[in-house]
Amino acid sequence: MAVKLRLQRHGKKGKPFYWIVAADSRSKRDGRFLEKIGTYNPNLNPAEIKLQQDDAIKWLENGAQPTNTVRSILSYQGVLLRLHLKKGVGKGALTLEQAEEKFEFWNKEKQDKIQRNKERLTKVKQEQAEAIIQKEKSVLKEKLDSQETEVEAKNEEDRSKDSDQTKEEKKVSSKNQENNPSKDE
Repeated sequence: MAVKLRLQRHGKKGKPFYWIVAADSRSKRDGRFLEKIGTYNPNLNPAEIKLQQDDAIKWLENGAQPTNTVRSILSYQGVLLRLHLKKGVGKGALTLEQAEEKFEFWNKEKQDKIQRNKERLTKVKQEQAEAIIQKEKSVLKEKLDSQETEVEAKNEEDRSKDSDQTKEEKKVSSKNQENNPSKDE
């Protein structure tokens, strides 16, 4: 029986979530599997991968062939490096302590790189949010300024109408006084 390490799709439409499984190569993609090794969530940035490394190494040693995507996930997680170092220890090329030291050094560098990437992504998100806020503030300010100029123009127009009306009223009242002499006289 040929065993493959592959992804088994779960989740809803447009939001995939995968199990990493060891399955018979003849079974369907989402069909029967022998063992669940981990999960892969590509919806997050960076993608979330949870993997039982010892089980993955056991299946690889027993001859399971990973698909291309699973191979890249295993490489990203360091499973293939651990397998390579384990084979080197078996051949006597290096000791178990040297292999563990090499893996820990690689793993530390990898985690630092991932952390820097996460920090960069959060910084970019914050900058984008600040840019959006600044743009909204400028639009609101322009809108308020235009409303203020409209209000000032309307007030000026009202004042000019009021002054015209008062002038007319004065003319009318002066004409009335001329036509109607005051009763006091």
